[in-house]
Amino acid sequence: MQDPTPERGGSAHPAEERRQGAAAAAGGAAAAASGGACWLQRVFEEVRGSSRLSVAPAEPPPVTVVAVERYLAEGPPPPPAAAAQYWYDVTLADGARLERCYLAPRLNGLVQRAHLRAGARLRLTRCSYLYDEKRLNYGFLCLEELERVGGDGADAPPPPRRRPPPLRGEKKRYLPLWNNEDPYGDMWVADKTQAQVDVSKTALTSLGQLEMTWRSRVHFHPLLVRVLYKSRLRYYGKPEKKLDMPYQAYFEVADSSGMMSMVLWNSLCPEWYNSMKVGTVLLLEQYAIKTSYPFKTQPTPGDSQMKRFATIEISLNVRDPPTKISIIPEEMVKPEWGLPEVKYRFITRSELDNLPNNHSCDVIGLVTFVGRAERARKREHGEDFWLYRWAHAIDGTSDQPFILELFATSQPDVFEHIHPMTYLVCTQMRVVRDLAENPSSTIYLTTSNESQIFITGWHKGQPYTKDTKVKNFIQWTKTQSEADRMKKTVIGGYYPFPRPPNNFLKYCKNNKVESVLKAIGEMEKEIEDLHYREHKRIAVQGIISAIRYISSSNAAEEASGAELKDTSRSLESAAMSKEDCVHKGKNTNPQKKEVKPTLGPHCTPGEQHQHQALQSKKKGMSAIPETEETGRTRDSWQSDLWAQVKDKLMKYLHHSTIFPESIPRKFDYVHKDLLMQQYNLYAAVHQPKETRTDKNINEFKSASGLGYYEVTVLGINHDVAIDVAFLPLFCPEDPHLFQLEDIQHDTLLSRMSCISGCQQKATSNGRRHDMFPLSSETDEIVKAAMDLDGKHVVCILDICHLGDDKVEVFLSKIYKTVEPGVLESM
Repeated sequence: MQDPTPERGGSAHPAEERRQGAAAAAGGAAAAASGGACWLQRVFEEVRGSSRLSVAPAEPPPVTVVAVERYLAEGPPPPPAAAAQYWYDVTLADGARLERCYLAPRLNGLVQRAHLRAGARLRLTRCSYLYDEKRLNYGFLCLEELERVGGDGADAPPPPRRRPPPLRGEKKRYLPLWNNEDPYGDMWVADKTQAQVDVSKTALTSLGQLEMTWRSRVHFHPLLVRVLYKSRLRYYGKPEKKLDMPYQAYFEVADSSGMMSMVLWNSLCPEWYNSMKVGTVLLLEQYAIKTSYPFKTQPTPGDSQMKRFATIEISLNVRDPPTKISIIPEEMVKPEWGLPEVKYRFITRSELDNLPNNHSCDVIGLVTFVGRAERARKREHGEDFWLYRWAHAIDGTSDQPFILELFATSQPDVFEHIHPMTYLVCTQMRVVRDLAENPSSTIYLTTSNESQIFITGWHKGQPYTKDTKVKNFIQWTKTQSEADRMKKTVIGGYYPFPRPPNNFLKYCKNNKVESVLKAIGEMEKEIEDLHYREHKRIAVQGIISAIRYISSSNAAEEASGAELKDTSRSLESAAMSKEDCVHKGKNTNPQKKEVKPTLGPHCTPGEQHQHQALQSKKKGMSAIPETEETGRTRDSWQSDLWAQVKDKLMKYLHHSTIFPESIPRKFDYVHKDLLMQQYNLYAAVHQPKETRTDKNINEFKSASGLGYYEVTVLGINHDVAIDVAFLPLFCPEDPHLFQLEDIQHDTLLSRMSCISGCQQKATSNGRRHDMFPLSSETDEIVKAAMDLDGKHVVCILDICHLGDDKVEVFLSKIYKTVEPGVLESM
């Protein structure tokens, strides 16, 4: 039985638990003054003494969430849509005590959609006590019902750095909150001590000899190798398996005879993964040799002449046999050992355009743009996600930047601190281009399983610092004006890349059209199922029926208004039924209900957002005078069909709000920490800020256009409709940032983008263009829209969950259906 900690919540050793909990508290006096001191302790004792092991505390005071941590659930494999794959522990602080609690699995959605997060304030309105029937005298609090309150727990103490094991089950360590590839927790050793080993007295073998003799031997002589390539971590845990540390990492190691794969298994990963850097020299003893796994990825060697031993791999594990690993300091490495140097395949931006698809390369550049961290689901309906972000970097050899798709590479300290003006190195990148199907598509680079990324502060001692092209880049940076470069830097926001192809059948690729298309009425379910920062691209059929231009000032009001409403409104709508949350029919007018706000799994984010938008959108549209002759006003256009059917719809979804997180911002180096925090994911553990700033994200200048468009898409059966947003992205200081040439085949969207670009240029010249411009260019928008009047089109929508009830829905592409089976880009 494990000893409990002050956060454990167990009933063993309560005196020790209370003493440590009090010692960990900060700001207790203030909490005592408000009546919250030791409240969690009283609840703990009350619920444990209850006959039903469940209580609903009377007048609960606000408490602060200081940690939300995830771990693998236990049990048999769950049937579809049944038991959760992961469990969550939530650490609460009341000003005098920290209490770690288990979150009832039916509330997991609150974490998955970032309602419940570190730093949030809430009230515990119902909890229970769970005993572990397989352990003696051990149990913990279970959170059953919660209410959110305003503000944040800025002054709450962080939990102890050394985290205890999860509350439920037999798992010993937590996982990272938002993906599985990153190391998380104190078990991951940052740097192992380098060994003082006399290699000259060791009887060594070589990789080449191993390849020839491994079948006839059980024990092998030590190996002396250099790490040339390193994969990201792979977590292979499953609820039905009882492995404690189900991790794996591949390395490619080499000696004078050639290169071979090496696999680090299970509990050796936390101990050694961070220390086994590219370039590290290792002495390996008591290892195993296994037949190579045939389907694993392979890096592209920098030395094309190096021999690869592909039939076997070195296996390092804690048993069978227990491997002994020693890191040899670089200063002790002798030339006569014949260990190969790490070689790279650096390219310049001017060379990129001539490289084929899937070509492997390394790049270095000055970051000019970095997007927000987003997630992509690995498998439909699964709970596992890839974590990624986009970045641009320049190297002075072209006016075009490197466009980089950066998936998490098990280097969270680097990934989370990429910002403009840093020097970025990315290794083992792959070229992505599609000359056959989409010749005009913009070329970009994406990470591979063996990619590593480095930023300023991490370059010292890296082998690539000796590379000629790296040295040339450093010389170029010395000729640049930092102030001039800073003007062209952007961070965060919606980034519509890669653009959909020009032809819808190419968009579908190997999938049938009917499996790609979604009904507009299904958008509710799609949005409901989104997790925090999950990005999806969806195709729907419809009819472009109305367009409304929203100026920058109104956009800011709508965005900040949605932000301000979020805390109070989302809690209210969380207690509503689905019928209250979804606008159905012309006579449906949900009234604001005086209900007690509750955080619970009642109403989906999509439905909550629809309910909020209903009132504001109807007000906004009714304020616009319309002309019967053209359906056009100073800042809007609507089709004749829309005028006839809009009051007869069965369902009308409103998802055209632009949120602060949707807008790319000009980078401000003074406030880089605030900006990075804004566009990274919420942290699992609350860390009080050492420095405070009153600056709001809306105060940072937008790097996109002066406003956006609300586009209404009517269902092809004329019974449902959805409002979505189109955000014209144009940066006058860096015309290449948003790749406007990729939408030139979209007549309507390119017209709207063009006008926004003209507006921004005019504004930068001192003229004010804040409204929908009444000009020949505006006529082009109306003309393009009227060309689509009544016609069926396919709209490609980018949707992303931004946390709480904020879901952005952007129009990315329009395809016109010409005749059955033939589709072309509009």
